[in-house]
Amino acid sequence: MMSRFSNSALRFRKFTSLLVKSGNGSNTVSRCIEDEGVSGIPMRWYGTCFAKLPEDVPKDDNPVSQMLIDSFGRLHTYLRISLTERCNLRCQYCMPAEGVDLTSKPQLLSQDEILRIAHLFTSSGVDKIRLTGGEPTVRKDVEDICLRLSNLKGLKTLAMTTNGLTLAKKLPRLKECGLTSLNISLDTLVPTKFEFLTRRKGHHKVLESIDAAIDLGYNPVKVNCVVMRGFNEDEICDFVELTREKPINIRFIEFMPFDGNVWNVKKLVPYSEMFDRVVRQYPSIKRLQDHPTETAKNFEIDGHQGAVSFITSMTEHFCAGCNRLRLLADGNLKVCLFGPSEVSLRDPLRRGADDHELREVIGAAVKRKKASHAGMFDIAKTANRPMIHIGG
Repeated sequence: MMSRFSNSALRFRKFTSLLVKSGNGSNTVSRCIEDEGVSGIPMRWYGTCFAKLPEDVPKDDNPVSQMLIDSFGRLHTYLRISLTERCNLRCQYCMPAEGVDLTSKPQLLSQDEILRIAHLFTSSGVDKIRLTGGEPTVRKDVEDICLRLSNLKGLKTLAMTTNGLTLAKKLPRLKECGLTSLNISLDTLVPTKFEFLTRRKGHHKVLESIDAAIDLGYNPVKVNCVVMRGFNEDEICDFVELTREKPINIRFIEFMPFDGNVWNVKKLVPYSEMFDRVVRQYPSIKRLQDHPTETAKNFEIDGHQGAVSFITSMTEHFCAGCNRLRLLADGNLKVCLFGPSEVSLRDPLRRGADDHELREVIGAAVKRKKASHAGMFDIAKTANRPMIHIGG
């Protein structure tokens, strides 16, 4: 390892420090240093650093701003809202083969309740909202929800993660209603494999939705691909090729454990292995400079319109820069994707709680957020909901 440091070809490409300061002083945190390395091949090692909250974080004791800051100084400006637990696919990594019990409709958040809670967050500093599911496009009032959310003061980005099955025909109206960013899930380019994984037909419809999004000017169109050994790791470079002529950001995601998806470490294809496959075929691949809160490691390839990213939740977590909270379809707030802890916002809201009371509930949950999630084997043994309940 020391020979790497002494090699004159080494040069730092980026050092991203964590924006951290707790109420009682600074915390020492581990953070990955990205080095472009020899021949442009990235190498990774870890250091510790001291850092402070960014200058634009409010410094007063206003609960409207402080409720989004956890005990490790992370400011949460990104809210993911699950609109429904229903889905028109049955992806194997998302739900068990026998299906799941869905929450009854009266126990799900209404449109007005979603907007009330979303307003609490945007008035407190959240500037990005992502709509998820289930499959968000199966909710009949999804256009109205988009329109009302996009008009919230302070909101800069309104995104959606969708399986793309019915997106093509709905997207023009969704864009008119303020949808600014899209992630479309597609785990294989082979129709028969698609049907095996999703237990449904419709591969061509997803491809049509990707093209429709490009035609409507979404740039980039992000395509989420969960990589699973023995299923689609042989298609990694085929997906990368999609980025050559189109503004597609293909995002390779490490297979993650959730209740009912029969996760096994043998199915996990780690980021290092995925990257090795790509760099062998595309040696000009180069790391981009990522924002400290970015979940993905982002790369560009010479001559390609699009980009390639890797989401490394299992092998190289990015908890130190996490700025995300999740509002589930049943009104529960989840501060960590892999943490079992949840707190209901629906119940106090329906009991007549005012904004101050709701902010106290939210702030207390955010303050309980841990520094990082557990390791992959502990996650696999921890009770959690199926992904379809949590929201993609």
